[in-house]
Amino acid sequence: MSFPADRPATWFVTGTSRGLGLELVRQLLRRGDQVAATTRSTERLVSALGDGVDTGRLLPLRVDLRDEEEVRQAVQRTTERFGGLDVVVNNAGYGFLAAVEETTARDVRDMLDVQVVGVWNVLRATLPILRRQRGGHVVNVSSVLGLTAMPGWGLYCAGKFALEGLTEALAGEVGGFGVGVTLVEPGYFRTDFLTRDSLALPTETTDAYPALREMTENHLKLQGTQLGDPVKGAEAIIGRVVGGGGGPLRQLLGSDAHAYATAKVEALRENLDATAETAGATDFAA
Repeated sequence: MSFPADRPATWFVTGTSRGLGLELVRQLLRRGDQVAATTRSTERLVSALGDGVDTGRLLPLRVDLRDEEEVRQAVQRTTERFGGLDVVVNNAGYGFLAAVEETTARDVRDMLDVQVVGVWNVLRATLPILRRQRGGHVVNVSSVLGLTAMPGWGLYCAGKFALEGLTEALAGEVGGFGVGVTLVEPGYFRTDFLTRDSLALPTETTDAYPALREMTENHLKLQGTQLGDPVKGAEAIIGRVVGGGGGPLRQLLGSDAHAYATAKVEALRENLDATAETAGATDFAA
């Protein structure tokens, strides 16, 4: 992708009222770019940006990403307002910390609707535009927990693992049209992701998982001490796109993310080595 140098770029960003999404919007507006920002509360988004940010190039959009028609209309409003579209950032999501058996059917549907169906709705609405113009960039914000899983994060990981598979396939499909794809995998960032306002917890728990209850309390206490700086994280994402999107598909953010991912690769290698001689036993005889 060749990032536009002769005009402000137009970004469509989801999940923008807090955290990394909010910081992305703030920095993009300060760059002079045009931003369509989806959120569940446009009032909260504008208030969080504050008076120090010029919102003249901001199109705040209250959108339920689970609703395909609402997403389609939001993308249409974006192109009508700004005359085109250059970058799509799928950032919306939330955490959920519970044992697998403590999740309800509603918990599962809500998580996958936001982290998988919502992304799919955005992609279906925006890819035809990028493909026809033979240029653009898609940024899907996953997590290092899209690469590796930990007890208690099963539902969250399920959504992020799905996003990883979707994004890998997408990159292979649209590369020939000049559309770049980046899969962002942050570690723990110092946002409000680990607060009770953002981290969903089960409505009912069992006494079978005391270690998970302890882990939940420890995670809540992490708030304010996470390694990741959201300002630097947003800068890194923007820098990758503005620089033309070169580099590997995955953009790991944070030394903790890199350490978790490295441990997963090493464990997978051990697993592959351990099954190298037996894997072929199920093949048809030559």
